[in-house]
Amino acid sequence: MALIVQKYGGTSVGNPDRIKNVAKRVAEYRSRGDQVVVVVSAMSGVTDNLIKLAKEIMSLPSEREMDMLLATGEQQTIALTAIALHNLGVKAVSLTGAQAGIVTDGVHTKAKIHNITPKKVHELLDQGNVVIVAGFQGETREGQITTLGRGGSDLTAIALAAALKADLCQIYTDVDGVYTADPRIVPNAKKLPEISYDEMLELASLGAKVMQSRSVEFAKKFGVVFEVRSSLNENPGTIVKEETKSMEDVVVRGVALDKNQAKVTLIGVPDKPGVAAKVFKALGDATVNVDMIVQNISHGSLQTATNTPTTDISFTTDKADLLKAQKVIDGLKKELGFNDVLTDEKIGKLSIVGVGMKSHTGVAGKMFDVLAKEGVNIGMISTSEIKISVTIDLAKGEAATRAVHAAFIG
Repeated sequence: MALIVQKYGGTSVGNPDRIKNVAKRVAEYRSRGDQVVVVVSAMSGVTDNLIKLAKEIMSLPSEREMDMLLATGEQQTIALTAIALHNLGVKAVSLTGAQAGIVTDGVHTKAKIHNITPKKVHELLDQGNVVIVAGFQGETREGQITTLGRGGSDLTAIALAAALKADLCQIYTDVDGVYTADPRIVPNAKKLPEISYDEMLELASLGAKVMQSRSVEFAKKFGVVFEVRSSLNENPGTIVKEETKSMEDVVVRGVALDKNQAKVTLIGVPDKPGVAAKVFKALGDATVNVDMIVQNISHGSLQTATNTPTTDISFTTDKADLLKAQKVIDGLKKELGFNDVLTDEKIGKLSIVGVGMKSHTGVAGKMFDVLAKEGVNIGMISTSEIKISVTIDLAKGEAATRAVHAAFIG
């Protein structure tokens, strides 16, 4: 008898028929004698519709109230999934994140899990139930409902698998596994049989929509091996695990295009110590996630009033955080005395990832050459041991992704 944690995403539970299919799959595992914990997302489109409703009332709603609102999406699905299992004669109980013992910090809409006390889950499993847990949500020690950010159901599943010491963790989605690129952009993308935590983490944080990056971080930290597979067929998926020596033979494992980026540029910022620190501390305090940062030294540029050299600071953030970032920056303008703020939502972030890049040279030059031949201009550049990311014109993003994929992967 195995203890299995299964997570089903929004498309996997997108309508009553798909919820019934999930229930059948879960019932099959249960019939073998396995204990099963199921984590579900809101039905596809529900979260977006709730956000839309809130923004029709107020452009920047209270984050506490957004958590109260958004948490209802998953609660619909857990109850419907339990009902579908009951219809098959399978004992099942649905739990909210709080009822499952998920305790978070108090950062609304982007909460981090502090700990999980799965006593209630164990009790229900021992009574012969399938336990269905609402993904994406938890509760603070003070009893406030919180949500874990987009894709937070992945994190719920991985964290529960760690806390329960599960034998198997499966992340069910609408694709067969992790591909070398988004098959909707690159039709000949290849499915990977396995991938390292670090590669998966980079791909997840760079726009690949298969997994939430924080969930991969959690899996790596606690050594949770998991499989990404489709809920729509029985094909084997992709195993995500520790890096092995053979993984270094492949230079580039995957190509990702993030279309959800925006760039903010502060023009004429006084070029003196502490200014950048104030900017990014204020953004951090407002829970705005900043990705790429570039500062251009403008040696010949002087501020008229103070005769202080100036510089331009650019950074990227998620489009969803752009309004919040602008509000923070506007609040700093008088104190810091910069000249202007420019924003650009028509950018994409194109990235290549692979642990093999650590032992191979010339990768960046090849990537830039491919983009040049495609007539794609590079904006900002960011690198690590196993990834290279560039910002490009969003209109050319998909063509650039196909060209880079063809050059490195085929």
